[in-house]
Amino acid sequence: MKPGSEQCSELQKKRAGEMPREEARTAPGNGVTVTSTPNRESPAHQNGIVSSHDGYQTQSEHHPTPFPAPAPPVHPPREQWGGKYEFLLSCIGYCVGLGNVWRFPYLCYRNGGGVFLIPYFIMLFFTGMPLFLMELSLGQYGAAGPITVWKCCPLLKEPSALVMRRCSKHSLLWSKSHTFARENKTNSSQSPSEVFWNEKVLGVVNSAGLHDPGPVRWPLALCLLAAWVVIFLCMLKGIRSSGKVVYVTATFPYFVLVVLIIRGATLEGSLNGVAFYLTPKWINLADAQVWNDAASQIFYSLGIGVGGLLSMASYNKFDNNVIRDTLVITIGNCATSFFAGFAIFSILGHMAWKKNVPVGEVADSGPGLAFVAYPEALALLPGSVFWSILFFLMLFMLGVDTLFGNMEGICTAVLDEFPQLRSNLKHKTLFLALLCFAFYLMGLLLITDGGIYWFTLIDSFSTSFGLIIITLFMCIGISFFYGVNQFCQDIVDMICRCPPWCSKLLLYFKACWVVFTPFLLTFILTYIFIEMYRTSLHYGSYVFPTWGKALGVCMGAFCCLQILIWAIVAVSKESGTLKDRFQKSIRPLNSWRVNNLNTSSPEQHVEPQAIEGPFTVNLTDADFTGMNWEGISEA
Repeated sequence: MKPGSEQCSELQKKRAGEMPREEARTAPGNGVTVTSTPNRESPAHQNGIVSSHDGYQTQSEHHPTPFPAPAPPVHPPREQWGGKYEFLLSCIGYCVGLGNVWRFPYLCYRNGGGVFLIPYFIMLFFTGMPLFLMELSLGQYGAAGPITVWKCCPLLKEPSALVMRRCSKHSLLWSKSHTFARENKTNSSQSPSEVFWNEKVLGVVNSAGLHDPGPVRWPLALCLLAAWVVIFLCMLKGIRSSGKVVYVTATFPYFVLVVLIIRGATLEGSLNGVAFYLTPKWINLADAQVWNDAASQIFYSLGIGVGGLLSMASYNKFDNNVIRDTLVITIGNCATSFFAGFAIFSILGHMAWKKNVPVGEVADSGPGLAFVAYPEALALLPGSVFWSILFFLMLFMLGVDTLFGNMEGICTAVLDEFPQLRSNLKHKTLFLALLCFAFYLMGLLLITDGGIYWFTLIDSFSTSFGLIIITLFMCIGISFFYGVNQFCQDIVDMICRCPPWCSKLLLYFKACWVVFTPFLLTFILTYIFIEMYRTSLHYGSYVFPTWGKALGVCMGAFCCLQILIWAIVAVSKESGTLKDRFQKSIRPLNSWRVNNLNTSSPEQHVEPQAIEGPFTVNLTDADFTGMNWEGISEA
């Protein structure tokens, strides 16, 4: 390994994606050694002529014909964030979504109050943070989207349909309301807000079930169209436009939360609501469902595994400190979830005090905490219209921010695979318009009379076990195929002058990637499959038919099937025995380290000794302690 000072001096001059790799070649017939750069070819090399150091000219091995070859197309350089805060705010806006405001508080009081924070933070530190850092590091080091970046391990390259389902799922601002769907526990009647929600907004009373979606509710269709028009306009110029919008959309929700917390603290009965939110029930720690809920909230909130984080990190400068960003974003996201509970339950406590009922009955009185119970509580306050507008505007901002990240994941993946779109603004705009319109059409099914049933089905299966399997393969692929030692070295190369605390944290993350994270993901996946078999899927009193549940399983399996199909394709492209093909398919391509999308040279696998991981060659060496950590500390 190079000393830290030497590494920094090289990497600060040129980012890794711009550093040419030199190869020694021998001119045919005369033994003259020449030096060529396969990814950044000189004009003479492109014309089939290579010059040696002594002026001798010979035919290139790549271009034996003396006739000039057409020059590769020149594409505009990859965009970068306009400033450090644009990236941080974009990631925070992407992570801090609707689930932080009402899903986490609900899960917290349902799973034992303050006790829920124990499994929540354990899952954060051993699964959320390590996987978050892995995605940011992959995107930043490779400067590529969620498809192209897997040149580091072609076996795992797969077009992610998961982010597409996530986009259609987040199209509606009431999207997660089914999480709180319950029968009224106080009596059989419904509150006025619940009647309005079911009959006027959802129209679910007009549908018999999954087989009877009914007509599209056109008021919702117009709202959905307006939302996608806003997304299109904000992303028209890529990160140059969305990076400016997040200064408003990512900060406004925090302003509203602070205002709601202050207002709630001044109300009678607010302390009862907060006590209900945080009172610990220690016996719940023995319930596996509590741990599963903690893990699902971490994955849902941080947006891991769907490509959004990876894409946004790909526009960073090469020397950006990804470890620092990981700590700031993940801890900030979880802190937002925790403090949002005070804003929710302080006002619900006031509502319970005014109605003279327990807080539990108020929080469980309707199918949506954010769209039934909380607006009903706001209606009891002086100036209720103002507070309601402020609250729903905050929800809209949260939904828009999350969609920015999801859409960026898809756009970056396509533009990296077809870089010619970047140089043609008209074609790029047309692609974005078609993409937004396609998601709008996909969302129409979810705003029919029975749309909430379809949404429940999609949400329950497409991003449950499929998301866990994809992240598990990502973790295994980077840790054992690409090599955890090499991956840690890549992070050190980016950070350059790595502070001592970064070096120690990297040791911790290394242990998580190899041991703790795969183990916990396997545990979560096992529990999901067991519960999927044991329990039935339902929304309120409606129980989904067997064919509906089977359809949901097929949707989730489709996401995972892409990994298997592409792995077979990657192995079949190689030559040799099955073992040789497998070993070649897990080696990085030459353009992984020399990320030059303008090159016309064919992809080649890097030799094993160039990038060495624990299981790279013989698949038996399990030494994950072979990295020179003293060198990291010196860096």
